[in-house]
Amino acid sequence: MDSLAQAAVMTLGLVTVGSYLLGSIPFGMIATKLGGAGDIRQVGSGNIGATNVLRTGRKDLAALTLIGDSGKGALAVLLAGLLTNWTPVAVAVAAGAAFTGHLFPVWLKFRGGKGVATFFGTLLAAAWPVGLLAGATWLAMAALFRMSSLAALTAVALAPLLSLATEQPHSITMLCVFMAVLVFISHRENIRRLLKGEEPKIGKKSAAAAGPSA
Repeated sequence: MDSLAQAAVMTLGLVTVGSYLLGSIPFGMIATKLGGAGDIRQVGSGNIGATNVLRTGRKDLAALTLIGDSGKGALAVLLAGLLTNWTPVAVAVAAGAAFTGHLFPVWLKFRGGKGVATFFGTLLAAAWPVGLLAGATWLAMAALFRMSSLAALTAVALAPLLSLATEQPHSITMLCVFMAVLVFISHRENIRRLLKGEEPKIGKKSAAAAGPSA
């Protein structure tokens, strides 16, 4: 392997590790603890994402979590793009690593969020047409059915098709497939509740959330 190839491999390794560590920052947990809402893992579903943070009754903390979780994905992609001159494979690897970090953060014994906000953040930075169309899908489904999980599952399922329709690089399409599979896996309990008609609506405050948010 020549020096140029070695440098490329090292850069890709740096991008992968750095993006994973950036993606693993648990903004939901940080926001709720600093905001006086307790440990988000003891609230509602126990998830560290923005939807569960909203169940504390603190819209400000939910907004901060949403910005943090989506922003860390976008930042990972942007940094990778600057380091690699926007090589599609490197961009896709950075996005996938940041997304994986959110779902399986090393700081929380690999038990993280469900990945929706980070999905949108990485996708908007890596392939903004796909990110915008997926975001529009989420908004439309959320407005119609008032269920965050259903909106997210629909958006991520359509993302690979949107990538093909907008003629994105093959690596971006594969990224969409990778993230969609993991989002569906992370939402398996939501899917069971959806099938039973028991999935809570957006903003509904669960009984488990009542104590810590008081």
